[in-house]
Amino acid sequence: MQRRNLNPAKRLFTTATFRSVAGLVAAMSLCCATHCSGEDWPWWRGPRLDGTSLEKEVPVHWSSTSNIVWKAPVPGEGHSSPIIYRDRIFLLSSNPDTQERLLVCFSRVNGELSWQKPVLSAPLEPKHVLNSYASSTPACDGQRVYAAFLDRDQMLVAAYDLSGQLLWSVHPGTFTSRHGFCSSPLLYEDKVLVNGDHDGDSYLVALSRADGKTLWKTPRQNHTRSYCTPLIRELAGKPQMVLSGDKSVASYDPRTGKQLWLIDGPTEQFVASPVYHEPSGLVLITGGFPDHHILAIRPDGMGNVTKTHIAWRTTEGAAYVPSPICEGDYFLVVEDGGIAHCFNVRTGELAWKQRLGEQHASLVSSEGNVYFLNDKGVTHVVRPGRQYTVVATNELGEKCFASPAISGGQMFIRTEKHLVCIGKRRS
Repeated sequence: MQRRNLNPAKRLFTTATFRSVAGLVAAMSLCCATHCSGEDWPWWRGPRLDGTSLEKEVPVHWSSTSNIVWKAPVPGEGHSSPIIYRDRIFLLSSNPDTQERLLVCFSRVNGELSWQKPVLSAPLEPKHVLNSYASSTPACDGQRVYAAFLDRDQMLVAAYDLSGQLLWSVHPGTFTSRHGFCSSPLLYEDKVLVNGDHDGDSYLVALSRADGKTLWKTPRQNHTRSYCTPLIRELAGKPQMVLSGDKSVASYDPRTGKQLWLIDGPTEQFVASPVYHEPSGLVLITGGFPDHHILAIRPDGMGNVTKTHIAWRTTEGAAYVPSPICEGDYFLVVEDGGIAHCFNVRTGELAWKQRLGEQHASLVSSEGNVYFLNDKGVTHVVRPGRQYTVVATNELGEKCFASPAISGGQMFIRTEKHLVCIGKRRS
């Protein structure tokens, strides 16, 4: 196996964006620094929780028969996105026939199924027609893999070692939603953080990574279903966990669960994760249902900042499910119905919009290119700018709802039936 060069890992620790989430990955990044080159993609939306990759030579051209390293069948079904740690790939799946929810591990080298473990066996929950029984994305800290499912009317969070042995399993709170479940666990310092927004006594919860014990649990006010995975950054000189949902946009201290600031609304339900544009200092959110909004927020307030800290807002181009991305001076988002919009981050001025096909996968980027993967498995590779510039259009020939992952110069896409590795073959 090719040895990892120390310089990429050092570069991650010296960039400001990565310093802001260093508490998430400090231990893992140190132990990763000696294996195959490139970034891991260890949780939802990658190492910075925002869909961006520092990888080089990520493929921009492929088809169902070209530039494919391997294509592996996935046991069961689901929308869980793949995560990558070293030479392992993890994702969640479900088998509706047996009512089992699964944690699955593949070899990154050749796509072989390494192991699969039934995390849960329980009656299938009610869900939205576009949801699945395995929609959340797992997280890995280099020692454990964390998975979350819905167990009847309880949230279930479990930790496994890298060989698939169960370490702990807990039910941190109730969860009721007629649309199903898709809360992805996040890691911060010694904690596993999970969003429990639902149609009942909703909450945010922090569990011990070591044993699953509850470290803090913060109630939410409006008892309204939402499915946003938070963004964690150091903002305004302190760590903040920002999420939209529960009829609000809010920031919390990830160490204690204390609320820092709050914006009322702008609608009831949210799915897409926030992103942060470091040069402008703006947090951007898109959502939701029943009303659609995009907000650019200055995250340096305290208390209710609804009237003071919204830099700009628009109702045009907002997405409900797909998470957006910031690339360069631009904020890119795609409506669930398939119309992509590109805005100037600082002003909210619309640069362009383009129909790309109905889409539920979140956006990813590398080397200035943004990847839009639509539900039919067609990926439009776009170069952000004042004009719409398409670099490539690639078809896999299978439906796709999961979001792509990038690691080691390769792209990994979960289709309806397969996990596909795209790019150059690695030793």
